[in-house]
Amino acid sequence: MKQQNMLMIFAKNLIHGKVKTRLAASIGPSAAFEVYKELLQFTTEIARKTTVDKIIFYSEQIPPNDGWSDDFAKAIQQGADLGERMKNAFKAVFQQGYTKAVIIGTDCPMITEAIIVDAFDRLEKNDVVIGPAHDGGYYLLGLKALHEALFDHIQWSTSVVLDETIVSCINNNLSYSLLPVLHDIDEERDLVHLKALKG
Repeated sequence: MKQQNMLMIFAKNLIHGKVKTRLAASIGPSAAFEVYKELLQFTTEIARKTTVDKIIFYSEQIPPNDGWSDDFAKAIQQGADLGERMKNAFKAVFQQGYTKAVIIGTDCPMITEAIIVDAFDRLEKNDVVIGPAHDGGYYLLGLKALHEALFDHIQWSTSVVLDETIVSCINNNLSYSLLPVLHDIDEERDLVHLKALKG
């Protein structure tokens, strides 16, 4: 029987100098590369624990021997900006017949299997599930139908992404539920949360 739930992971290709550029500006590209590699490995392990179908959307190309096991489908992000790329990813998954879809990035070392499961559960009673990040963005978005308005006219990579997304939900009469607020790793000051995870 076909699984009805899909977990989508948005990942940048692991290319030196092209990952964690804001972090690299202060700690250097090599250190930033190592941080991103660690985050990617962590996200892989968390995603693997879930019992839903899984697909990783790469930013540029599908690399051979990428470390993700065969139970992860692979695809390439399509679109001019983050909103368009996420919208197209949700569209593709729903066209395949999935009834619930959750998207996460690879920047949050505090996300857990339980939070992902909770997101799918909350979609039973809500149109939208959002995992707020401390920086004003979000680390997770869950939908059971494509609502294109959630991806249009959003100021991506700013501190108002979450607020603008909630306003969009309200304006379009979409019920929403907020998960716990977690930290992303984007700048040097965020690295304390990565160290806390190890400790």
